Amino acid sequence: MLIPPENQCLHLLHTVNMPEHIKVHSRRVCQVALVLTDGLIAAGIDINRKLVRASALLHDITKPRSFETGENHAQTGGDYLFALGFPEVGDIVRQHVVLDSYFAGATPNEAEIVNYADKRVLHDRVVPLNDRMRYILERYAKTAQRQELFMEIWDKTRVLEKRLFSYLAFHPDVIPPNMLEAVLPA
Repeated sequence: MLIPPENQCLHLLHTVNMPEHIKVHSRRVCQVALVLTDGLIAAGIDINRKLVRASALLHDITKPRSFETGENHAQTGGDYLFALGFPEVGDIVRQHVVLDSYFAGATPNEAEIVNYADKRVLHDRVVPLNDRMRYILERYAKTAQRQELFMEIWDKTRVLEKRLFSYLAFHPDVIPPNMLEAVLPA
């Protein structure tokens, strides 16, 4: 498995002319994902930390161009990373909006962690799921069909949150800020 190290991830973001605010968002998503990963590893869950880090940093790699093209940035981001020779990272990036399978295994996996972490970060702030959901609905749910889709995703995400935090020593509403900075300094 080929996983780009942090410096290569940051270089990839630079090569696609990633706007600074999306870089900041991606780093915060990565921080949340790594806090969850470290807690899950401490609880005895087998998680590939390097895979989580790279996938979280790169999860929005094609988002800027999607504003112009209207493309599905999760799919095109996954395709882009697959073409670069990072299929496992691409697969997780492809699932960062909607998982292929919720609760596929007996324990959480890397795709679930990145998916959930992205849903906890509004711009550069870690927020409760309901705050992020309100933002998503206002920004992206322009039709009743889209609103229904997002509500279905959020119902699954609430269950995913319970699953993840059942292994962790802290509550979802209290992800300690010092833990965020410790895993990936800003």
